[in-house]
Amino acid sequence: MQNDPVHTDPANPGTPATPVAPEVRTIASSIVYADGWIRLRKDDIERRDGSRGTYAVVERGDFALVIPAENGGFYLVEEYRYPVARRSWSFPQGGFPSGESGTPEELARMELAQETGLRAGRLTQLGALAAAHGMSSQFGYYFLAADLVAGPADPEPEEAGIRHEWVRREEFEKMVRDARITDDSTLAAYALLLLAERRGDVTIP
Repeated sequence: MQNDPVHTDPANPGTPATPVAPEVRTIASSIVYADGWIRLRKDDIERRDGSRGTYAVVERGDFALVIPAENGGFYLVEEYRYPVARRSWSFPQGGFPSGESGTPEELARMELAQETGLRAGRLTQLGALAAAHGMSSQFGYYFLAADLVAGPADPEPEEAGIRHEWVRREEFEKMVRDARITDDSTLAAYALLLLAERRGDVTIP
C-alpha cells in the first residue's frame, strides 16, 4: 500500500524537493477517481509550442524497497498479485498507509519488518527512481539491508498469505530467467545493487 509521499527530493535523497519550471503548462485539472491508495488525475495541458492536449496522471505515494542480504543471498517475499492474477516473488516493498508519513529509511525499515519480521542493523540507500515516469508521479527509494535480526512479521490485511524465503544469489538470477520474478522494481533494485558493487560502495554480506 502507498499513499502519503516521503519527505525528500528523489534526485537528492534527504533534501527538500526544489520546484522546477515545467516544459508543459497545466491549464486545468480534475480528479477522475480516488480511493485510499491511488488517484487518477486528468489534466488539460499546453505545450511549449502552444499546442494543447490532455494528460492522465496516476498519483500514488512514494514507496521504499529493501534488499535484505545475508550469507551471499537475499530474502524474497511471495504473495498473490491481483492485477496479474498470480503469485510472484519480489523484494519487500511498499508505502505508508493513508495518513502516515516519514522518511524513506523509516518506510524501508517498516516494510522489511512487516513483510518478513527482519530488522536491519545497517541500511544503505542505493538510489531513487521514478516508478513509471510516463504515467505516474510515484518514486521508489531503494535500500540494501544488512546485519539482519529475525523477529515477528506483521503483514497488512492486503498481504494475507505473504511468505518469505532466503535464496542464493545464483537462484535469484535463475528466478528472473524463468519468470518466477517479474516485478520491475525488484529488477531495478538489483541493477542499482550491481552498480553500487561495481563502484565499490557496498559489499554483500
